[in-house]
Amino acid sequence: APAPPPARHLFSDPAEIEALRGNLLAWYDKCKRDLPWRTLAATEPDADRRAYAVWVSEIMLQQTQVATVIDYYNRWMQKWPTLQALAQASLEEVNELWAGLGYYSRGKRLQEAARKVVSELAGRMPRTAEDLQKLLPGVGRYTAGAIASISYGQATGVVDGNVIRVLCRLRCIGADSSSPAVIDRLWDMANALVDRSRPGDFNQALMELGATVCVPKAPLCGECPVKQHCRARRRKLFGKPAPVPDVEDCGVGGCPLCPPATEPWDSSLGVTNFPRKAAKKQPRAARTATCVLERRGCHGALEYLIVQRPSSGLLAGLWEFPSLPLAQGLQEEKQREVLADHLQAWTGRPVAAGGLRLIGEVVHIFSHIHQTYVVYSLPLDGDVTLDPALSPSRWVTEEEFHASAVSTAMKKV
Repeated sequence: APAPPPARHLFSDPAEIEALRGNLLAWYDKCKRDLPWRTLAATEPDADRRAYAVWVSEIMLQQTQVATVIDYYNRWMQKWPTLQALAQASLEEVNELWAGLGYYSRGKRLQEAARKVVSELAGRMPRTAEDLQKLLPGVGRYTAGAIASISYGQATGVVDGNVIRVLCRLRCIGADSSSPAVIDRLWDMANALVDRSRPGDFNQALMELGATVCVPKAPLCGECPVKQHCRARRRKLFGKPAPVPDVEDCGVGGCPLCPPATEPWDSSLGVTNFPRKAAKKQPRAARTATCVLERRGCHGALEYLIVQRPSSGLLAGLWEFPSLPLAQGLQEEKQREVLADHLQAWTGRPVAAGGLRLIGEVVHIFSHIHQTYVVYSLPLDGDVTLDPALSPSRWVTEEEFHASAVSTAMKKV
């Protein structure tokens, strides 16, 4: 059986916990950023409306930076100020507003969950982290904890990327921070630390600390409100201790929270030795041929054909130019041929491969795919009747294209 984590990695001294809470909350009250979802959560008297405001922000902030989210959040809350309003929206409307924010399934699941609250839960949000996670699709352990603590005052911790970094540095946790064993310990720690009287503020303070002070590179240790509790900083200041296991160095005996013996402390990195992460999996390479079909509309403006992607999978339900995945190593001449065959279904008539004009290539990096779009254009003369038996499709002007639910990759194209 693996060795249990030594108590010295965890928070066990009540006086230290109390001091850390007080210092962190005092700093948060003075230094927190002015963000629209915080303003809503602080001023909205209705708990369920407050929970909805927090929920939308937490879903948008997954994998997306605060600066990007603010504008999307404001437009979303203006369009759908309540959970009931969102439940009545169409998926097309949700996708249009979400376009460019990435990870599009987030918006779809958010709307599905809103509809479930209205239709199955009588419009009443679950009140605890356990019920939020169990009853709402797309709400995981972190989001449930954030909603429950900020909106309903439940004394439950949260663990996101910022919190992982802060806790790993505070306690010199150097094992792979994405491993289930380490994540479980970090949740235990977050639940032990959370302030019972101000759980929402405490959780936001911990996340704010990771986002603005205890950042991945070049952390501002001198400005940290909990620096006296940070064992990584202590180790940086005083160097590696003597070869006797103690608070900073308990690698003897196979401690499951210490850095592996093959990755010793690097004094040049200081506190950024922590957290350690597993090697990132390289995204797979993919190539797609895409064609911008254009025609003159009835008012003389150029129009472009866009088609809707399937309702599941990557970029589900979004609109794109007619596209076709390409086999690796396909020569350019063959690319034209397979694309021309594919386009015939949309145009209803044969397409000459030689008529396709190669424009260039667009690279777009998804989280797990290094995608290259090989871009062609094809002007069409006369009217083209779209087959209603195919995927939904429509002709749009450039202005209508940008107002549609299209991905950032298609805007690049």
